[in-house]
Amino acid sequence: MVLRELPRRTVGPIPFRVAPLEQAVQAVLQAAAVVGDDHAGVPVHFANAYTVALADDDRGYASLFSSESAAVFTDGMPVAWAGRRFYPELAEEWQRVYGPDVMEGVLAGSDESGPRHYLLGGSPEVLAELQRAIAERWPTAVIAGAESPPYRPLTDDERRSQDQRIRASGAQIVWVGLGTPKQDWEVARIAASLPVVAMAVGAAFDFLAGAKSQAPRWVQRSGLEWAYRLGTEPRRLGKRYLWGNPRFVVSAWRSRPVKPPRPGSPP
Repeated sequence: MVLRELPRRTVGPIPFRVAPLEQAVQAVLQAAAVVGDDHAGVPVHFANAYTVALADDDRGYASLFSSESAAVFTDGMPVAWAGRRFYPELAEEWQRVYGPDVMEGVLAGSDESGPRHYLLGGSPEVLAELQRAIAERWPTAVIAGAESPPYRPLTDDERRSQDQRIRASGAQIVWVGLGTPKQDWEVARIAASLPVVAMAVGAAFDFLAGAKSQAPRWVQRSGLEWAYRLGTEPRRLGKRYLWGNPRFVVSAWRSRPVKPPRPGSPP
């Protein structure tokens, strides 16, 4: 099943594509196999409670996810829990589709015949470690190019040069690790400019490179990964979770489907 055929349901202002992890991985690989000069690029986002909170606060940001070309997967357990409660008919399929897990699955499904990958983001040190990790764990995956862009906004000429390098590399998937929300804007821009699948995978670069530790699987499944990450980076992530979590709860509840009244019930 291709990305745009996956069921689409809303939590907060974001329409999510609902799928188990393996189905999401296969959908990305299928999309990468058909992108080209005759097919538009596809922006792929991984949204969690913080993403929902940001989108609830910024209509322009929210519009990135509502685009018909976009595919948004469930990156956090709280979103999955809300989706299962609001849309019980999809409860079994509505799983967490975590960006780092998708990146691992897609790389594992790659070989010399494709898809070709481009890495955009991270520090030069992290990017070098990431390429070494990929070469060791997935030796058949082809990394067509990699670059660590400056932290400042790029000039128009720099963006054009970056796009030219990506196009010249022959990459079909561009992995973007620039942090939320910057990476969501960038994958939307790249997909609008180039015939590629542009993936906003956040901390996946750091995790796969071994630069940061991931929460244990049981912590991820419990929905407490935010607490684990807050404990490891309190100064950087404090506002994100202390503001974002309550905002997510309110936004998700407001967006819940309203059931029609039963026949004969009072108005």
